[in-house]
Amino acid sequence: MSSPTQPWYKEPWPWIIMSGPIVVIVAGVVTTWIAFSGADGLVADDYYKRGLAVNVVLEREQNAVRRGITAQLERGPDRISARLEGTEPPALFLHLAHATRSSFDLRLRLERGPDGVYQAALPPLAAGRWRAVLEDPKGEWRIVRESL
Repeated sequence: MSSPTQPWYKEPWPWIIMSGPIVVIVAGVVTTWIAFSGADGLVADDYYKRGLAVNVVLEREQNAVRRGITAQLERGPDRISARLEGTEPPALFLHLAHATRSSFDLRLRLERGPDGVYQAALPPLAAGRWRAVLEDPKGEWRIVRESL
């Protein structure tokens, strides 16, 4: 006697065989959604102009070295401070650049206090690597710190 035949959808083998292509299709849809849901913040719109300006930027960093200007940055929970040696401008600009998301970047003005320390309020920073660029108001020199 033969056993009664079941419809195909009640058998396990068609579902096992179809599960591979179904998983691939779902993974492809998820990958496509991830690719299009986030903007790429790594490429600037004016990349060519920035490339031409690299020599000017390097000259400003070398200018700080030639003048003997050094800086120590200290980050607190809600403030950031800088101690300078070699110059005493009335204020400084600090550009905080996130490593992967330009939308998180900040530009702060640090005011000089009576003790000679430059300070500014610091909003909470997103997780990740930060690059700190300290500049004088005239744009003559700058100091770069790769981690903050």
